[in-house]
Amino acid sequence: MEGWTDLRLITIDLDDTVWPCAPVIREAEAAHYAWLAAQAPRLTAAHDAESLRSHRRELMRQRPEIAHDVTALRRTALQQLLIAHQYPAELADGALEVFRRARNRVEPYADVMPALQRLRRHYKLVSITNGNAEVHETALRDRFDHCLTAAEAGAAKPAPALFEQAMAWADAAPSESLHIGDDPYLDVEAARALGIEAVWINRDARPWPAELAPPRFEASDLHALAAWLGLSVDRE
Repeated sequence: MEGWTDLRLITIDLDDTVWPCAPVIREAEAAHYAWLAAQAPRLTAAHDAESLRSHRRELMRQRPEIAHDVTALRRTALQQLLIAHQYPAELADGALEVFRRARNRVEPYADVMPALQRLRRHYKLVSITNGNAEVHETALRDRFDHCLTAAEAGAAKPAPALFEQAMAWADAAPSESLHIGDDPYLDVEAARALGIEAVWINRDARPWPAELAPPRFEASDLHALAAWLGLSVDRE
């Protein structure tokens, strides 16, 4: 893609694109549950971690208006259970602060820091995520020009709001934008629906879904993306 002179904006997914998601979520939920066990033992006597997740999933079905905001969903679900077990709802704030701190202890993939540094010299970089990681609290705080979450946008991918808000912030048209993400549906297909080119980051050599048209480009890491764009990458 060397010579793509119109490209001005790159939007980049976070979880499983620039850092592995599952390990940090496991640690955050373990810290959250340990805090609850100390502060609300009647609740944890009745609910293990999987039961708490099931309760949140059910609440998501019942309250679709907050389903895009994973923090609000987690807070509301926990408040319901605290009240049901005769604890003050305000305890949810302490539990969520424990979760928040652990959620932001992410470890970017080895290619990410140097690749983003080089990409940012040429393009506006905007992170867009359905999750609740706070980029300014992570090692990537200086690697993006702007950061957006589904909670801020009012809708989660594959809805267009995150992409549209990123383009509005950068004053970029779809033809001047590129999206990078690991999910064929929530990232690649959602971006293409808006006329935005998309690159699939496939770190685990997964098969592409047969029902979808192939992505414009598939990369195993961000170094390969930068090379596709005609950029060399600083390897720190």
